[in-house]
Amino acid sequence: MDVVKEVLAKHQKELDKYKPITVEKHLECRLDVGSLLITDPNDFDDRELRSNKEEYLTALTRENTQLLVNAIWELPTERVDESIVAKLPEPTTVLPRLRKPPGPRPLTKWEKFAKEKGISKKKKEKKTYDETMDKWVPTYGFKRAEAEKAKDWVLEVPQNADPNTDMFQKKIDLRNEKVAKNEIQRMKNIVRAKKIDMPRSGYLGPEAASSSQLLTAVTVAKSSTASVGKFQNKLPKEKEARGLGIKELIPGGKRKQSHITQTPEKEANLDLIKSVLNKKPKLDVSKAVSMEKRDNRLAREAEAENEPGRKGGKKPKGKGSRKAVGKKSKGNRGERAPGKKAQAGRKRR
Repeated sequence: MDVVKEVLAKHQKELDKYKPITVEKHLECRLDVGSLLITDPNDFDDRELRSNKEEYLTALTRENTQLLVNAIWELPTERVDESIVAKLPEPTTVLPRLRKPPGPRPLTKWEKFAKEKGISKKKKEKKTYDETMDKWVPTYGFKRAEAEKAKDWVLEVPQNADPNTDMFQKKIDLRNEKVAKNEIQRMKNIVRAKKIDMPRSGYLGPEAASSSQLLTAVTVAKSSTASVGKFQNKLPKEKEARGLGIKELIPGGKRKQSHITQTPEKEANLDLIKSVLNKKPKLDVSKAVSMEKRDNRLAREAEAENEPGRKGGKKPKGKGSRKAVGKKSKGNRGERAPGKKAQAGRKRR
């Protein structure tokens, strides 16, 4: 009997390790199997939460997960690569997006122009009949280059061109320039769609650059001298580039510094306060000397006026007073007696 009890106790202990798959709740939980989400509206047990927090939360999580797993096992299953999978339904919970949904693709410059003018795109034929070769050749794509090579096996040199010019290489260069121009236009469309300020470049060539870009390149080139273009000659009827961002391209021009910096606002204000408080006054030596001289002169004049031997601070008049005699000339810098007519007679020497 003791052996039987030991076996039963051991079996019961092993059964206690595994929890039941049936879970009872006071309020029914809301399940969204499509999003693998379960919402438990039941309140927490405050006593259990205070006394044994970790075990209570672990048991609560296990019960809710068991309900979600039970709902998944009720779904229809199928076999995929020797594995049984369940097909989830459409989610019912609306979750917020991390980013806004993508909008429609913005139109390119040509598409916008074609839409305004009502130009519709015509579908090209894959093959066209070439009368020179007397056969059907592809319009684009595969074997198009071979057809052009077979057709233009000889090229005429114009009369105004160098007879030694390689017309085949010139044709290849022209084609490469067109490809580069299309690539630049494609990049411009991407930048225009993302609404990013595109940096201006230098001279792109007459095929790729517009008139405004050429005018900007000329203005920047003329301003790239030591005098910032002050002594550069201008052509007749030459215009200067104008618009936003032109002054920033000219070297040496005044630029307005942005008030927005990478440093935080607190650090910027502290630096400003330190610069004001630690500012030492500048000493102007010449101004200080002139002020000292002026003070000394005023002091001497005040002492001369307060002397006891003088009345009213004026000089005493003696016998040799020459009030009626005119002043001597100061080397052609003044008159003898201002406001008095000169006496006619013999000149004094």
